[in-house]
Amino acid sequence: MTGSVETPIDDRTFDPYREKSVSKPPQALPPLGDLELEVLEHLWRVREADVIETHAAIGKRRKITLNTVGSTVERLFRKGLLQREKVSHAYRYSAAVARDVFAARRVLEAAGGVKALADAGVLSAFVDLVADVDQAALDRLEALIAQKREKAGS
Repeated sequence: MTGSVETPIDDRTFDPYREKSVSKPPQALPPLGDLELEVLEHLWRVREADVIETHAAIGKRRKITLNTVGSTVERLFRKGLLQREKVSHAYRYSAAVARDVFAARRVLEAAGGVKALADAGVLSAFVDLVADVDQAALDRLEALIAQKREKAGS
């Protein structure tokens, strides 16, 4: 065998040149600048990239250096919004949070949290709007709530 070994846990192979690092996800979303948001958008679009690829996609157009993009990517990693995997001598980065989850959390935080939404009647109004517009979406919402309750109970 040259370079990879079957792990006893699952079917994935171990590559000694790959080292995965995951930072702790943030409790609240940290404030982000325009470049940080653009890097996140790029990584959501391409799924995974290194600093050089990210600079080629974003940095050249913005006329910023490779170091600036590298610092931004590292900052996003330290903020818990990116995960990285060492491949040979370079890191490959990917988003640690899905785009839809990120967007939902931003809206929720901007509104003051779930309790504030419930206290203001916004949750009830949201359910009413969904029910008026799309019964199938209301059914999906109900199923999601049931899944979450089941998961919390187990």
